[in-house]
Amino acid sequence: MSSGETVFLTQVVDGDSLLVEDHEGESISVRLLGIKAFPSKIDKDPASRFGRAAVAALERMLAGKPARVELHDPPMDSQGRVLAHLFVDGQDIGLGLIDEGLVLVYTAYPFKAIDGYLDRQNRARAASRGLWGDPEVVTRARHLEKQWVERRR
Repeated sequence: MSSGETVFLTQVVDGDSLLVEDHEGESISVRLLGIKAFPSKIDKDPASRFGRAAVAALERMLAGKPARVELHDPPMDSQGRVLAHLFVDGQDIGLGLIDEGLVLVYTAYPFKAIDGYLDRQNRARAASRGLWGDPEVVTRARHLEKQWVERRR
């Protein structure tokens, strides 16, 4: 896979990971760069509804549409997934999830667009969109953000 390549969604794994197919029909596991979704399958977790909403949003944004790949450097994570931003109709789908308040900006590992992502997250937070409107989930989000800052040190 290379930057600029077009892929199509085959499966949303969770709110920040998916399987895509390239022009040769090869299935590729992609971890969306710069975002972190809450788990979607833990029923008793109040944050899981945002994980499920992120999955649904990805399915909606990518259904039947070509997505342009922008690879990260390095292009793979420790689990063998491609690290990339995906763009549909010129729009960064990770930013779309941030705008809706469905995911957090994943700051544990720096990436080029981090400042823009954080700006959009701050706007979603100020508007209490999505997870930012649930005080219990906001507390968890802040705890995760602190952990990621510690990881960078």
